[in-house]
Amino acid sequence: MRDKESARYIQTRDAHRAELVEDYVEAILDLIDEDGDAKLTEIARRLGVAHPTAFKSLRRLEAEGLVKLTPYRPVQLTEKGRTLAESCRVRHEAVVRFLVAMGVPQEQAELDAEGIEHHVSEATINAIRDRLAQNPE
Repeated sequence: MRDKESARYIQTRDAHRAELVEDYVEAILDLIDEDGDAKLTEIARRLGVAHPTAFKSLRRLEAEGLVKLTPYRPVQLTEKGRTLAESCRVRHEAVVRFLVAMGVPQEQAELDAEGIEHHVSEATINAIRDRLAQNPE
């Protein structure tokens, strides 16, 4: 019984660890799509963190093979980083669409989705996508 009780807490801790990574790669992809590149200063601004904090986090992402850092050049996503970012974007969009379909205003849905998208399973995301496909609006 103890394993079942602890599973939800373990899942939440794992989601929190992944959340920072996912936020960074998604922000980098958004900046590349919007501006053509992702500069460290813009990444820090977008995520609301200090420049040194963003740099430290990007170093960790580089160690994980998600980004490529070159001095005085924009941050680049690796293939692995781009795949993760695109997956995060799909999850985010599904959650936003679901919340809007439930009557949540668009702006609030965007804010709420930012937290929810990291804490739900693939099974839940798939169920959301299936429900949206049955009732497109």
